[in-house]
Amino acid sequence: MKKKTTKDPQAMSFLDHLEELRWHLIRSTLAVLIAGVIAFVAKEFIFDVILFGPRKADFPTYNGLCNISKLLGLDESLCFQELPFTVQSRKVAGQFSVHIWTSITAGFIIAFPYVLYEFWSFLAPALYEKERKYSKGFIIICSMLFFLGVLFGYYVIVPLTINFLGGYQVSEEVINEFDIDSYIGILRASVISCGLIFELPVVMYFLAKIGLVTPEFLRKYRKYALVIVLILSAVITPPDIVSQIIVAIPILILYEASIIITKFVTKKENQKLKKYR
Repeated sequence: MKKKTTKDPQAMSFLDHLEELRWHLIRSTLAVLIAGVIAFVAKEFIFDVILFGPRKADFPTYNGLCNISKLLGLDESLCFQELPFTVQSRKVAGQFSVHIWTSITAGFIIAFPYVLYEFWSFLAPALYEKERKYSKGFIIICSMLFFLGVLFGYYVIVPLTINFLGGYQVSEEVINEFDIDSYIGILRASVISCGLIFELPVVMYFLAKIGLVTPEFLRKYRKYALVIVLILSAVITPPDIVSQIIVAIPILILYEASIIITKFVTKKENQKLKKYR
């Protein structure tokens, strides 16, 4: 069997790099499409169980909020018996279109570790040998953070958002009948965005690596970050303090983790500089 030869990145031209990138993108796309086909076939599970789960009163998040409400002595103010809205399809190809795009989104989420692997494989030749050794750890950590973000978006952001917007009325004359594209769009955006937000520590690691971010900078602007997080929590959650705290705590933990990570990276980089002087 012929061994695959790896070109020297120093000897590769700009077009060679583009060719390498093209094949990484092709393999990533194929992985997403294959996972998307699996999601497309599993239509009942994807839609009935996962996507329409947050609109059912017995969803785990609603049960948890109800228990928290009772523990805090708020009676049953956070208990939900029924979500007062329906989901409809108002376009001829509405359901089929949603099915296709939902399958692609699910394919991206499922294939994310492999897409990350292809991304790292493209960058690896430009890294030092010592840095390449951390490739497995990088892929595992990034994948775990992404999936944690997806779960946080699905079990926290989505139920709170759907419950608030689904029950919001400007007048009793207006009935909430949402288009399926709008419903799935909110769910898709919440889940993907949370998955990417949870990559904050990794992003900070690389920014600290190239010297753009320092722990001092993050500590200095911590109070501003706290205000921004609380504002975001107030925007995407119902107007009660419990929901806002539930959303804000994980993001603040990620911010504090980023400070620790940048401190560690900055210390390592300073040691390297002293060593070569």
